[in-house]
Amino acid sequence: MMTSRRQIFGGVMAASALSALEAFGEETPATAGDPGELKLGVASYSFREFSRKIAIQGTKKLNTPYINYKDVHLPLASTPAEFKKAIADTEKAGLKIVGGGTIYFRTDDEADIRSKFEYAKAAGMPLMVCMPEVAILPKLEKFVKEYDIKIAVHNHGPEDKNFPTPQSVLKIVKNMDPRCGLCIDIGHTVRTGVDLVPTIAEAGPRLLDMHVKDLSDFTAKGSQVPCGDGKIPFAAMFTQLKKMNYQGYMNLEYEIDDVDPLPGMIKSFAYMRGVMAGLKG
Repeated sequence: MMTSRRQIFGGVMAASALSALEAFGEETPATAGDPGELKLGVASYSFREFSRKIAIQGTKKLNTPYINYKDVHLPLASTPAEFKKAIADTEKAGLKIVGGGTIYFRTDDEADIRSKFEYAKAAGMPLMVCMPEVAILPKLEKFVKEYDIKIAVHNHGPEDKNFPTPQSVLKIVKNMDPRCGLCIDIGHTVRTGVDLVPTIAEAGPRLLDMHVKDLSDFTAKGSQVPCGDGKIPFAAMFTQLKKMNYQGYMNLEYEIDDVDPLPGMIKSFAYMRGVMAGLKG
């Protein structure tokens, strides 16, 4: 039954993607981008109801080479052979693993911390989007230096007792190794009431990664919509990111339409690419 259900969902997603591609244009090329160019990627959590194969196919349809793997698509307990296959499948599709996460650090145990860094190393992840307990975050610096893997602490909005805002992350990482920074989730950030664009400017070089989404109501977590249909100030945000020569990725984390996400994701990419094109004009 599970296989059958996923096959049905996959068929629905493929059919919806076809009509969406016709509406929004499949011809937009995938470009790696210059260092100063803004780079759109995909948080594979967007495809959480599907296999890694479908996540890869969906990302390719979005014409971006960048993917950040959630452990639903690359489990933390993968074997060396499974890591090798995941990397091979990703590279065969012309995609690049730009990070992993969100990864949780809940236990003040060096063996547990090391296992997560070993996971990122085996998967070829240059960065981990993570959610540590406050007391654990400073202890991650030693492993960042040892493994040369960046950590980007994810702020998770008003419900997060540890790091609700980007500022709550910056307060701790500002004196840590430069490879210790934050992943600003723009949807969760605006729900805390802080001003998004000045917050991005405040983060500066500590901004290592981003989760992108849009909301129609900055007070309602459940108001997520395709990018461009909400109130996130994308033009102002992109302008600020270009001004500060942001070097990381902007990974779409599409948390709605879980069994048919691709049409809304394609619409989101089309909108964001349109905004970027307007900034160049």
